[in-house]
Amino acid sequence: MTGVLAVGVVSALVLSTGCTTPGGRPTATGTTPASATPAGPTPTDPTSSAPAGSPAPTPTPTWDGQVRSLGDGSTSDTGPQPRQPKPERLKPGERPPQFVVFSWDGALEGDDRLFSRFRKLGVETNAQMTFFLSGLYLLPKSKRSLYHPPMHDPGAAAIDFATNAHIKDTLEQLRLAWLDGNEIGTHFNGHFCAPKHGGGGDWSTEQWASELDQAISFVTNWRTNTGFKDVPPLPFDYTKELVGGRAPCLEGQTNLLPAEKAKGFRYDASSPGEFQVWPVRKDGVWNFPLQLLPNPGTSSQNLSMDFNYLAGQSGATTEGDPGKFDDWEKATRDSYLAGFERVYNGSRAPLFIGNHFEDWNGGIYMQAVEDVMKSVCKREEVRCATFRQVADWLDAQDPKVLDQLRRLDPAQPADWSRLVR
Repeated sequence: MTGVLAVGVVSALVLSTGCTTPGGRPTATGTTPASATPAGPTPTDPTSSAPAGSPAPTPTPTWDGQVRSLGDGSTSDTGPQPRQPKPERLKPGERPPQFVVFSWDGALEGDDRLFSRFRKLGVETNAQMTFFLSGLYLLPKSKRSLYHPPMHDPGAAAIDFATNAHIKDTLEQLRLAWLDGNEIGTHFNGHFCAPKHGGGGDWSTEQWASELDQAISFVTNWRTNTGFKDVPPLPFDYTKELVGGRAPCLEGQTNLLPAEKAKGFRYDASSPGEFQVWPVRKDGVWNFPLQLLPNPGTSSQNLSMDFNYLAGQSGATTEGDPGKFDDWEKATRDSYLAGFERVYNGSRAPLFIGNHFEDWNGGIYMQAVEDVMKSVCKREEVRCATFRQVADWLDAQDPKVLDQLRRLDPAQPADWSRLVR
């Protein structure tokens, strides 16, 4: 895997990060196959007791018996999110927890059922994760003209629109994921990438603000846009729950940050290629970058996202040599684990791993991530957490202690009794 570092950093900035069809296969053109074309709003389920054309059903009460429908009934206020840890300030001499954040760009439940697979795995391994939802995945193709992307014609997109069935499945997984304690962030909308598609790196702050407003609108108005009357509302107020995102192709963070800050965002995860160090704020927003992880047996490092391992192993193709799949899967898993061990036994800086729901090279990257989750999430002092939970924890710490932590080399064992005071 010699030279993966250079390939990984460059490929994080090009088109293919996150361009997937509803079935999980990548697309570089944004064209929609016939099988993925929605046929318009889905009518009321004939097995439902509500007649066609009737008002949206009253939301079913949740665990605390309280539901307040919001807007057109797409979302609701059900109270505080379940299963959220209380952030506590480090005590003198106490080791920091080892945070590991698994995040997912796009967050579509396609035919491959990868959203539900990893949501269930999170419950089994005591892991909570961040799902960066692409707003277009809740907008039917029949309503694509509602999307006005910066620098592109209305209705244009570099990813496929979802089928009605996939929209319903995604709504179900979003609901369950939030109730499991996971975070629903944003991956914005059309996934345009420079230079080929006029991506976010070319957008002004005002254009990013428009993109963000539309992403929020597609989530908070899915009932109006789809016409679905047999789907319960999401159990959260997205305008309040949304506190962070990741830009497609990791582009445009400089102009994006002011737009996010104006919306009250607490973090951004759009920065590529930084070392495993304790986070800092950029323009008042926590910067949670993808990280450079060691490739064991080589002198190279790789950006901590599935696409970048793909780029270093099979280049531009997502269907490489099957005879190499086992070796590539092991190399990816070993790199993630090496990055974990480096900080777990060293500075305890958070580990950030980015993913897509995909089947590249026979699904080896999905299996590598699953193996890592099973290996690390139940280990002593490890918290497989959401980006929001990491931000909560950082906000609770003494700034002087965080300054000390940032001075540590990632692999540097610390004398915590002297460092944290």
